[in-house]
Amino acid sequence: MIVCLAVVGHQNNPLYIQSFTEADDALKLHHIVHCSLDVVDERVNNPKKSGPTLNETFLGLLYPTENYKVYGYLTNTKVKFILVTTDLDVRDTDVRNFYRRFHAAYVDAVSNPFHVPGKKITSKSFAERVSTIVKSFGLSSSS
Repeated sequence: MIVCLAVVGHQNNPLYIQSFTEADDALKLHHIVHCSLDVVDERVNNPKKSGPTLNETFLGLLYPTENYKVYGYLTNTKVKFILVTTDLDVRDTDVRNFYRRFHAAYVDAVSNPFHVPGKKITSKSFAERVSTIVKSFGLSSSS
């Protein structure tokens, strides 16, 4: 189950962050997202160390914690997507497919002529589309 999803700008400014839990652990999830940015920077700046190739956008598992797994994705414009999940047996193909769909939704949202680049994404249609993608991820990973 996806518990948190974040879009972070190329200057590490939060553009969109959404928690999908009913508990009051939003601050904890924000902290996990913030800590994962260091791992993303390390993998991007040191590609020789067991990381993805330079043209690979999917960064894979950034780090596991006791209760969560954190995955990363880097767009061509250096915008980072961070996914926090409670599923400890997630397949990389499921995460890759999720990121493909999420990236398409992100591109549609920032292509809106009323969106100011570098500012938070406040589109309701983007939030609804993200919610649909997150729900479908939960269904596909359980089968």
